[in-house]
Amino acid sequence: MVALTQRRAAQIAALVSIACLGLAAAGCSSSSSTTPKSSASSKHSGDVDVFSAGSLDTLMTKSVGPAFHAATGYTLVDTSHGSGTLAADIKNKVAVADVFVSASPAVDGTLMGASNGNWVSWYAAFASSPEVLGYYPKSKFAKDLQTMPWYKVITMPGFRLGRTNPTQDPGGVLAAEALNQTAAAQHLPALKKLATESSDEYVEDPEEADIQTGALDGAFMYEADANSQGSPFVKLTGVNLAGDYTITLVNKAPHMAAAEAFIKFLLSSQGQSLMKADKFDIVSPPKVTGSGVPSGLTSVIKS
Repeated sequence: MVALTQRRAAQIAALVSIACLGLAAAGCSSSSSTTPKSSASSKHSGDVDVFSAGSLDTLMTKSVGPAFHAATGYTLVDTSHGSGTLAADIKNKVAVADVFVSASPAVDGTLMGASNGNWVSWYAAFASSPEVLGYYPKSKFAKDLQTMPWYKVITMPGFRLGRTNPTQDPGGVLAAEALNQTAAAQHLPALKKLATESSDEYVEDPEEADIQTGALDGAFMYEADANSQGSPFVKLTGVNLAGDYTITLVNKAPHMAAAEAFIKFLLSSQGQSLMKADKFDIVSPPKVTGSGVPSGLTSVIKS
């Protein structure tokens, strides 16, 4: 009888132990279900289509794109060309963009208003960079550029000069202005002739490649662009010209959430630090033209 009672007590103890284990497992399960999701699992996915000035190509693809993806989960799909060409592509429905980053406010104006299709309602100036003369470091004219005025060197026989088409790229407009202003100030008609010749006009991407391979001795570009691609440069003494970068959300952008996330990232302290690494002059706070900035962007853009 005693043995039976002992066995019965042992069975009850075993059942209690199993029940406790079950409760503990349930407790663990409950605890794990309330554990906050990791930051990685809360990130987004999908693309954002950004049209950016050709001078931003290296910055966007090598610095901003990877950092933006790591921070948000979105993937930057960047198309970089002359700002005027990109605006025309948007306006003529050649391609669809979520965000437009221009090197000139004047280009944004071609997309504003009913007569221009109401493609954008506002834009924010956020950075600038001086126009300079980049050069091939192994050029036979490299030492001359380091010791002589730039405007004398580029008129030397055999100097291969590059600039972008002013109808397609704001940098080409600034190059022509630099040549014309210096021609008048220094009484050098040869510079004025260079400003009108089409033989030295290049599309922006090939121009950058040619200055790195030596196909060109020198080319007009923005200082930030020269820094990003590692090209030596000289300042355009005697003139004060710069590219003024703007950013805007294209109306009816197909990837609206990703577009706003990109603008917030680029104008955030992290995005600005990437631009400062290439010596961009930051406009803080960004200067807004137009109206209708989305409420989701008010933390980085004050209307």
